[in-house]
Amino acid sequence: MRFLKFLLVLILLAGAGGGGYLLWLRTRGNVLPAGFVSADGRIEAQEVDIAAKYAARVLTIEFEEGQLVQAGTVLARLDVRDVQAQYRAATAALAQAQKTRDQAASLVVQRQSDLEFATKEMNRANELFSRGNVSQQRVDTNRNQLKSASAALRSAKSGLSAAEEAIRAAEADADRLRDLADDGILKAPVTGRILYKLAQPGEMLGAGGKVATLLDLSDVYMTFFLPTDYANRVALGADVRLLLDALPGLAIPAKVSFVAPKAQFTPKQVETRAERDRMMFRLKARVPQALVTSHIEQVKTGVSGTAYVRLDATVAWPAWLQSRLTTTAAQ
Repeated sequence: MRFLKFLLVLILLAGAGGGGYLLWLRTRGNVLPAGFVSADGRIEAQEVDIAAKYAARVLTIEFEEGQLVQAGTVLARLDVRDVQAQYRAATAALAQAQKTRDQAASLVVQRQSDLEFATKEMNRANELFSRGNVSQQRVDTNRNQLKSASAALRSAKSGLSAAEEAIRAAEADADRLRDLADDGILKAPVTGRILYKLAQPGEMLGAGGKVATLLDLSDVYMTFFLPTDYANRVALGADVRLLLDALPGLAIPAKVSFVAPKAQFTPKQVETRAERDRMMFRLKARVPQALVTSHIEQVKTGVSGTAYVRLDATVAWPAWLQSRLTTTAAQ
């Protein structure tokens, strides 16, 4: 019995030693040279809420959680039949306003012609009066006709301006209602993956009610923290390599896209080798969009890993951080 226990202990020790040896074989040579710094982080992407602009009932939901959708994909349709009816009424009112404008324009032409005729009559009466061929009464009559024609033209032009204003108001109302009707079709603003489905067909949503939360895969990055003495040496656009826990042998190229302007205490959920009470700067390393697009089916957020930042641009990347993923943005 004692022999069996002794043998079991030997086997466990051998297994532990073998595992440690294999780990050493995997990581030997992976020494980070001078000019680099590393920190643990997590892959993230911006979350975009897909929400109703105004209160409406959900007619259809056209996506599933986890689905990859392209920008412009219809995600849901709202019941906007009332708005559509108002839009049809507004377009009819616009058509009527356009007819009124056309009539007003025709009246302006007519009144312009009347004024030209009255002007000619006035000139003729003045000439005849100078020769003594007509009376003063004839001249006064023609003068009154000229004034009336001029006033009628001004009135017609005013009516035309009012008709044009009515058209602009009708167009604005029709455009507003058309936009409201279009807002009843909720589309993906960016290419991304559905994170949460937040509504069901038949559900009544208030203004701002959410239908889904979408992960924006046009902006994929790793957030990590560096102490002050390193963060001060990192510039925007600095080269980064990301090693994910799920893909330890694949170095993913990235660029520093954000450096916090103010230091903070490291959040408890972020694991670093430094002490918790050290002041840290938050950074983001953005993965090139071309690289994300070419591997978009495999892109996942929440994956932990390590960011390796090159502080000295003249130092070459070590062999184990040489990326095999090449894109124009990653060169």
